[in-house]
Amino acid sequence: MTDHRTHSLSRRLFLFAAPSALLVAACSGGRVDAQDASREIRSPNELSSDRGEGTDWRVLTDEHWKARLSPEAFRVLRQEDTERAFTSPLHDETREGVYHCAGCDLPLFNSATKYKSGTGWPSFWEPIKNSVMTKPDNKLWVQRTEYHCVRCLGHQGHVFNDGPKPTGQRWCNNGVALTFRPA
Repeated sequence: MTDHRTHSLSRRLFLFAAPSALLVAACSGGRVDAQDASREIRSPNELSSDRGEGTDWRVLTDEHWKARLSPEAFRVLRQEDTERAFTSPLHDETREGVYHCAGCDLPLFNSATKYKSGTGWPSFWEPIKNSVMTKPDNKLWVQRTEYHCVRCLGHQGHVFNDGPKPTGQRWCNNGVALTFRPA
């Protein structure tokens, strides 16, 4: 049986084998300007001062989350893991609708902002306003910007500055961390 930490690191190392634009974006470091779509957080203590404060989503234990989520969704949403590229059916989803957090069902992205990034994960150029928050991620050798659902704090993915207009951003999301509701 593979040690979870080793397996998780090997998945994250896939980023360096991805298209060169991804590597360049990952190496750029620094905070991503999210144009009021999210706000940066610097510590877990800051997380309680946003839309999710006082909700039941913040008090669920790991046991509760494990009962609600698939093992892979639990690893991504609650342990900040990354799913394998090109494995999510949402990667190829093209219908109109809204993408919600798989943890708490908060709407995160409109389908109008989704695009094919070529990275293997559902990608968007902008989240729904005030639906996510960001924090620095130093798990690899370079600093990246990670984002979480503002309500349940579920890890969604990373945001990079190599996306299309009008924002120039790529909100690269784990498909297992989302559910899709067609219009």
